[in-house]
Amino acid sequence: MARTQGSHSDITGPRVREAALRLFARHGFAAVSMRQIASEVGVQAGALYNYTPDKQSLLFDLMKGHMDELLAAWNAHAGADCPMAALEEFTRFHIRFHSKRPEEVFIAYMELRNLSPENFTEIESLRRAYEDSLADILRAGVGAGVFDVSEPKVTAMAVIAMLTGVNTWYSDVGRLSLSEVEELYWTMVRKTVTA
Repeated sequence: MARTQGSHSDITGPRVREAALRLFARHGFAAVSMRQIASEVGVQAGALYNYTPDKQSLLFDLMKGHMDELLAAWNAHAGADCPMAALEEFTRFHIRFHSKRPEEVFIAYMELRNLSPENFTEIESLRRAYEDSLADILRAGVGAGVFDVSEPKVTAMAVIAMLTGVNTWYSDVGRLSLSEVEELYWTMVRKTVTA
């Protein structure tokens, strides 16, 4: 099928991803059709296949893009040597990074079940790499005698779940600023891992 007159791949491709992101976050992956995505973008349904092989590939690309961006940002940001400083750095980074991406976060956590087995394996591997970076901080803190954590991996997953939860309630027009929320959560995380 011919491309809609006036559409350009460098413009339409990102618009397809943005529309899919919005619709998947709002309605859920299973409830959204390729026709709905096309309508949102303003192209014919058949034209979507110029930008993605299918809906599953679109979901995978969105999730992988989010995880790649998260890991790259954390790897560029991380730098503290002291376990306590590294834990604070992780806590504040996680809240700040995710607060700007509520739709990506929702999809990354809620739509895992809709990935094909091979796509799930790849996304889960990226998630594990991020979780392991926090678990490594906790292990270093236990080794240095500053953290009292019996299960660093389980604690890492619990801390990440707590920090990610900020996205469900935080609003930049609310009573607390994001930096105040970071401070509150940092206090909770610190108290969770210290004796």
